[in-house]
Amino acid sequence: MTEPSRRALPPVRLVLDAPEMADASARFGRAEALRAVRAALDEARERLVLDPTVDVTPQRLARRAFERLEGERPALRRVLNASGILLHTGLGRAPLAAEAIEAVVAVARGYCNLEIDLDSGERGHRSGPVADLLIKLTGAAAAAVVNNNAAATVLALRALAGGREAIVSRGQLIEIGGSFRLPEICAVSGAKLVEVGTTNRTRLDDYERAIGPETAVLLRVHPSNYRVVGFTESVGIVELATLARSRGLRVIDDVGSGALGPGLPPLVVGEPTVAEGLAAGADLVLASGDKLLGGPQCGLIVGRRDAVALVEADPLARAFRVDKMTLAALEATLKLVLGSRRVPLWTFLTTPVGDLLRRAETLAAALRDNPGLAASAVPMSAYLGGGSLPGSELASAGLQVSPPSGTSEGPWARLLRLGDPPIITRVHAGAVWFDLRAVEPGDDATLLIAIRRSIGEDADR
Repeated sequence: MTEPSRRALPPVRLVLDAPEMADASARFGRAEALRAVRAALDEARERLVLDPTVDVTPQRLARRAFERLEGERPALRRVLNASGILLHTGLGRAPLAAEAIEAVVAVARGYCNLEIDLDSGERGHRSGPVADLLIKLTGAAAAAVVNNNAAATVLALRALAGGREAIVSRGQLIEIGGSFRLPEICAVSGAKLVEVGTTNRTRLDDYERAIGPETAVLLRVHPSNYRVVGFTESVGIVELATLARSRGLRVIDDVGSGALGPGLPPLVVGEPTVAEGLAAGADLVLASGDKLLGGPQCGLIVGRRDAVALVEADPLARAFRVDKMTLAALEATLKLVLGSRRVPLWTFLTTPVGDLLRRAETLAAALRDNPGLAASAVPMSAYLGGGSLPGSELASAGLQVSPPSGTSEGPWARLLRLGDPPIITRVHAGAVWFDLRAVEPGDDATLLIAIRRSIGEDADR
């Protein structure tokens, strides 16, 4: 490169000070920003050899460095969930246990015996081992796994009511996230939906009057993401199953959020459980794997052997099947539950508020060392989320931090989301709130560093 070309390159300091790099240090850390600037300068140096007219202004090089930083980040990234919503659908719902992560890594790294029986060498059942664990946990006669609970509902209705009628209360015509509604699920399944009762009150005789020669199934769907309160009445699964047996009909109990039974998970009350549906005599009970169970996204189908066999024989079951990584994570999660060990979600649920408050006080004291930050440890209310226990609050604690001088809480919360790692918070009453209930204690130091980076302070002090 000629001497004039060499002199055309600006110093590192000018590139770092360019407006295009204004928040790069806060988002990615100063060391990463500096590395990207030096890489951009090296790239420009090579290009100048071939083309002395290349734009090497500080602004252009800063844009290139920023693009490099952005491009090196995966689209899906780990975030710190300080929102106070434990099963945040936008954040992937339940975090997996370390044992589940290890199981996923083990089977993802190479080949595994997904559909090979190692004893006989013949083709095996893909979800057989997981089905055995579900049978042990629930006492069901048979079990199957599909990719989510909506798929489980479609398959159950196809298997037990395809081309015939399924009766459901109008108070249970739920809409799942993404505008996916129960009537549409029924239509896809081929079942004919028959609505009974009213939004707030449905009685047993509403079902009785609706039963006709084309009726195949009585369907109960748990409205897990909302509550109807006040002047209400509904029919329990025991009454529904008793009526179905007296008329030679099937019962599907969609419990939704995935509580297996009393104490599973701990401290959760008022949710219908898989055990309740099975004890009542439901032919099939459906639940999510990534909500209250604390496992990977999947749909659990347990119940009578003949009913589960009809689901598994449906050609659409192949389209809804789960992959080896989901099965590995689910198996590890179910083994933890069987061994009376807790998954992360269950630990979050049972952490004493006093422990959270002590952690918050330690973090607040460290943040108060930063000029311009007003941080305090305060009680908060967390929520289970993910369509579970809507409106029910969990006592919690965390940090209430006023935004740095010169900014407001909204822009600062955005900067925290764009940081490394991203932090998901709540904005309330002119401050940013960091709820610690869904933050692992081991991540407190990472949280502190990320906050300091977001205000341009030295993260290592």
